[in-house]
Amino acid sequence: MAHAYTPGLRVARRAHLSRERTLPLKGDVLVKVGDTVRSEDVVARTELPGPVTILNVVNQLGIEPREIDDYMLVKEGETFDKGQPLAENKPLFGLSFLKTVIKAPIEGVVENVSDITGQVVLREPPQPVEVFAYFDGRVTAVLPEEGVQIETVATFVQGIFGIGGETWGDLKVTVEGPDRALTADKLKPEHRGKILIGGCHFTRDAFDKAREIGVAGVVVGGFHDQDVREILGYDLGVAITGHEEVGLTLVMTEGFGSIPMAPKTFSLLQERDGARAALSGATQIRAGVIRPEIIIPYPQDRWEAEADDVRESAQAVREGDHIRVIREPYFGKLGTVKKLTPALERVECETKVRVLEVAFEDGSTATVPRANIERIED
Repeated sequence: MAHAYTPGLRVARRAHLSRERTLPLKGDVLVKVGDTVRSEDVVARTELPGPVTILNVVNQLGIEPREIDDYMLVKEGETFDKGQPLAENKPLFGLSFLKTVIKAPIEGVVENVSDITGQVVLREPPQPVEVFAYFDGRVTAVLPEEGVQIETVATFVQGIFGIGGETWGDLKVTVEGPDRALTADKLKPEHRGKILIGGCHFTRDAFDKAREIGVAGVVVGGFHDQDVREILGYDLGVAITGHEEVGLTLVMTEGFGSIPMAPKTFSLLQERDGARAALSGATQIRAGVIRPEIIIPYPQDRWEAEADDVRESAQAVREGDHIRVIREPYFGKLGTVKKLTPALERVECETKVRVLEVAFEDGSTATVPRANIERIED
């Protein structure tokens, strides 16, 4: 049977997932192999060196660099508070109005006093960095001083695009079907800290209300790109997302605009209503593709019964596979591969490419370049 390789969008009721949770630099790992962890558990911790401030002490005091040690009130290696005198001169005849005192602009430690340049290097306190488990699972490996590997068996859904970082909370379906919009009137105070499931659209006023309530995240079919620009204050471009501080994490399963969520995706999320879930909006659309995701772990006592391995590699597209078109003029449409044509065919832009025939859910068919689709992995 003919087949082709193409990026896959994974939507799975049961998937065996493994993730490395690592520190940006060496630190302490707080768990061991075999430990059960929850999303909010800190699995590793380190400290980032604080920012540096440089003071030109000799210029301010009017002294020679070789004399700097005699004028320092706080010595190298000692700590100080903001506003504390660090150095002062010795005015002639004890005239206080001629005295110059250099006060600390920050709190921290004197890292270096140079008798060559006459400069003093101040470093602010280190900044603690903690790595959370992110999802409920089991520690299967420890990377000494770096982090851990965590595994789980979960319902797993990848989205098309997202904003906002990692978050977690109980899942709550808020609409009756995949073609219904998540509007502001559907949001309640009890949704605070939850991950909400919408349908075809998440309105801008609903976004503002969700942020006000304290909703952890939203998974929805579509959201208008103009609303994203207004929320962020800039165009996203092609850089990786996931670091935006917008008050909640938003994941779109279909794309920009008002697009009904795929029935299979909505059905899977509806099945897990009320379960604990983890959500990430991190997206990268260039090389090294990163997709936003929602992970809904099963309890560990169900792992053996539930696990169906989901591989991370590219999968072959074959006749009968479910796909989504990711470019115009059929952007967002779902269908089934009806036929894979081995020969190159000329498309509207006059380029010859490999194509396939798609039977859409509404009964229509179309010939689409293979590069314009992604496989929905069942």
